[in-house]
Amino acid sequence: MENAPNETAPRLSLSTIVNRDLQNGHYAEGEKALRRYLQDHPDDRSAQFFLRQLTQDPKQMLGAASTPHVVQPGESYSTLAAKYLGDPNLFLVLARYNGSANPALIRLGATLQLPVTQSSAAAAAAAAAATPAPAQLDSDSTPATPVAPTTPVVTNPSQRAQQLESQSIALYRQGHRDQAVALFDQALALNPQLKSSDPDFAALSRVWVANSHQQAMVFYLDQHLDQAIALWNRILVVDPGYEPAVVYRTRALELKQRLQQY
Repeated sequence: MENAPNETAPRLSLSTIVNRDLQNGHYAEGEKALRRYLQDHPDDRSAQFFLRQLTQDPKQMLGAASTPHVVQPGESYSTLAAKYLGDPNLFLVLARYNGSANPALIRLGATLQLPVTQSSAAAAAAAAAATPAPAQLDSDSTPATPVAPTTPVVTNPSQRAQQLESQSIALYRQGHRDQAVALFDQALALNPQLKSSDPDFAALSRVWVANSHQQAMVFYLDQHLDQAIALWNRILVVDPGYEPAVVYRTRALELKQRLQQY
């Protein structure tokens, strides 16, 4: 008679598996937990989605062609997956694409490889479209970070900006500020004139403005004046009355003019 070791193993919610195992690089434990979960929920497409990311060849899923990317403050595999693949839940395959044994660890200034082929975007969109809203936490499970709902990627810039805005506000409401700001930044890059009467949109705008000004100040102090000025220009489109941006943009322009005289 065959042994059935899985019968006595604890049954975990999908959110717990993702947050406890997959996000922390416990790939073997995560795979076992996912397979146990799928024994009880064989039609759960979210679980199937994560298992595919864990077991399939990352280059087959995302494409072999890639471009280097230097990790910036506030970035994670989730925010990069959201920005470049259209779905933060693709953090796992993106981490594996870069040979990472722990998606939770990403070093500021490190150079990662991001897929650039159309096949990677198509794969991401197909995976997202096949993935419904995540399963709810079990009643006896410890609350964990929710698995973000996935949305098919659209190519129209205006529609894409609206999609990213909605995703960023949803993440902001869940308390995932860094991810929310990263998606909001991409939405504004596509449509700087984004407007909404939603109070969370206004709150997220203020956070983005403050963070962007802080980054612009870093550029300014390092005398990367063009980058600082460009960032302050973006800020002033979103908030024309933001005085620190007005003041320091003027100083940066004056400094740039003086430096060009030498």
